[in-house]
Amino acid sequence: MGLSLRKPFKALTFMQHLLIGAVQSDVLKGLQHLLLVYLTTVDYSASISSVLMRLFRASKMPRVDADLKLDFKDVLFRPKRSSLKSRSEVDLQRTFTFRNSKQTYTGIPIIAANMDTTGTFEMAQVLSKHTLFTAIHKHYSVEDWKNFAANYPDCIEHVAASSGSGTADLERLCAILEAVPALQYICLDVANGYSEYFVEFVKTVRGKFPRHTIMAGNVVTGEMVEELILSGADIIKVGIGPDSKCLSLHMWCVSMHYGVTDRMLPSKDLSYSSQVAMQTRFDYEDGGCSCPGDVAKAFGAGADFVMMGGMLAGHDQCTGQVIEKDGKKYKLFYGMSSDTAMKKYVGGVAEYRASEGRTVEVPYRGNVDNTIRDVLGGLRSTCTYVGAAKLKELSRRTTFIRVTQQSSQMFT
Repeated sequence: MGLSLRKPFKALTFMQHLLIGAVQSDVLKGLQHLLLVYLTTVDYSASISSVLMRLFRASKMPRVDADLKLDFKDVLFRPKRSSLKSRSEVDLQRTFTFRNSKQTYTGIPIIAANMDTTGTFEMAQVLSKHTLFTAIHKHYSVEDWKNFAANYPDCIEHVAASSGSGTADLERLCAILEAVPALQYICLDVANGYSEYFVEFVKTVRGKFPRHTIMAGNVVTGEMVEELILSGADIIKVGIGPDSKCLSLHMWCVSMHYGVTDRMLPSKDLSYSSQVAMQTRFDYEDGGCSCPGDVAKAFGAGADFVMMGGMLAGHDQCTGQVIEKDGKKYKLFYGMSSDTAMKKYVGGVAEYRASEGRTVEVPYRGNVDNTIRDVLGGLRSTCTYVGAAKLKELSRRTTFIRVTQQSSQMFT
């Protein structure tokens, strides 16, 4: 190229035009920062070709998202003026009509995770009394489902049948839904919801069951929430790696543990053409809650549903025997990608993969009903502190305060 950058005014004009083009292009969006830096150190004697060569080399470097990600431990609610006289005045019921299935849900939008230690029929019997939801784990047989539906028909509207994305999973799911016609919810659960195969699987399930409500995930970014919804999902599972028994972060070293505020607040990177579709999206925070306050924070950050696993572990309604050690009682709790689960269901960890879950002994906690009452009581308390008469209002009434410590450590 014959042009040069000898005159600062012309060089700056050229750079400004190039910067505008870079901002408008998704492919070159990463050059925006590089161009701004270059403007402060530009060598005006250099040719345009050498400038572009430097930028090309720099564009091959890894891109770092350095935005701050805040999690449950990093924020607290700021209290606001409230007209509520009592926690009993708070309405935790929500009603949703889903975009793709056109079905309507009414209940308290808290879900028991679909692990075989927590997503049990016994758990569903207790949670349904409070109008809470249970994602039943995928390892129950068709006969198990038929017996459950016959003995506890009132629970069916508060449960989902879970499935992986394999051929055998789909066959089992079809058999269950055929055997229990009243079952209207499906939970499609994989560790990595970014797979093109999984997106096609969601489309396949939607094609087979156009009137069923489909939960799908897990993902953590707006563009995949968008794609799964447009592929047929109604509720998106948001969160990869935050839960207590998950080793995904340790094993993958792929930073998918976005802060709760980034996972749940409306995404800014969705295309304009999808905004109408996204107006009726429903997300749920999957994993990471360790106390009732975390459940409230997830709702405050914008989640429509919240899934709990570890908070429900160790109860009578969980799978497994009570273990006694040194006079104390425990129950096993493990992730479905742990070596414990894989040995139980597929004979061991396959050679091509690694265990991505841990097995822990959690203190025995008795009946889960007591824990549920604590969670709901804590959620009502949060609503009264910010002046939300309904759970629906909580996200609009929420202002988070960033903190470095949440509670006194004196007696811990």
